[in-house]
Amino acid sequence: MKASGSSSLAATGGVTLRDILLTGLAPAIWGSTYLVTSQWLPPGQPLLSGVIRALPAGLAMLAFGRQLPRGSWWWRAAVLGVLNIGFFQAMLFIAAYRLPGGVAATVGAIQPLIVVVLAWAWLGARPRPAAWLAGVGGLLGVALLVLGPAARLDAIGVAAAAAGAVSMAVGTVLTRHWRPPVSPLVLTAWQLCAGGLFLLPFALVLEPLPGHFTLANWLGYAWLSIVGAGFSYALWFRGVGRMPSSAVAALGLLSPVSATVLGFLVLGQALTAMQAAGALLVLGSVWLGQRAAAPAAVTRTQLA
Repeated sequence: MKASGSSSLAATGGVTLRDILLTGLAPAIWGSTYLVTSQWLPPGQPLLSGVIRALPAGLAMLAFGRQLPRGSWWWRAAVLGVLNIGFFQAMLFIAAYRLPGGVAATVGAIQPLIVVVLAWAWLGARPRPAAWLAGVGGLLGVALLVLGPAARLDAIGVAAAAAGAVSMAVGTVLTRHWRPPVSPLVLTAWQLCAGGLFLLPFALVLEPLPGHFTLANWLGYAWLSIVGAGFSYALWFRGVGRMPSSAVAALGLLSPVSATVLGFLVLGQALTAMQAAGALLVLGSVWLGQRAAAPAAVTRTQLA
């Protein structure tokens, strides 16, 4: 099966509000990971959770798409799967276990700035001053939103969080640079399979298999696999193919906002005035990031 040009991830034309909303929905869904993990998943199984999240969804989407990589796309799909899924999730879980969530999220918020630099170096996308301002504003906003006064630092945890941010930043820009000639669904299937297979041996060696899964465990895994991986990553890579890399990365800042709002609504966690200010700063930075990446020909109605 050969992908048609219309379904290719390498889309052309102006970015629409629909593109922004659909792409932004992905990190908003990822924000539910913290809630689902703490409430529904068995403790002490981060790598296994990563495998279950990625591999079943990837195999199902691969069976549906019925298209395997060809030529150089075997190794390219493997590289992207490790960067965007496998290595990123491993670093994310290490950081989560060694750092408070606020510290991990704040370190991870450097990703939009890394993407701006990489897109400039690899894609020739010279950033506007507003892009730098959006990146710094988003970082400060996330810090206000999730960084508590008693936050402790751990060198390994900080290094893991930074490595995860760099990994997905590189994967995002490489995806845009290589322009996969397939649909977002097929590309997502390749990467989820590659990322899940990358994590599988580490999970088998480093973590004991649980004795049994409860109904809540199965529901949590189903959400993370079907919605949190298959559906959301397809939306994300669709956006990567249609939008400037810096604009896509800025939308990733919506994840900690979503996590904070869900914690407030579902778990009854406190929401302070400082956190509200941080959320507004993040949202403003996301909007500014879209404006900074928009070409002059894009009309006001497309991004306003």
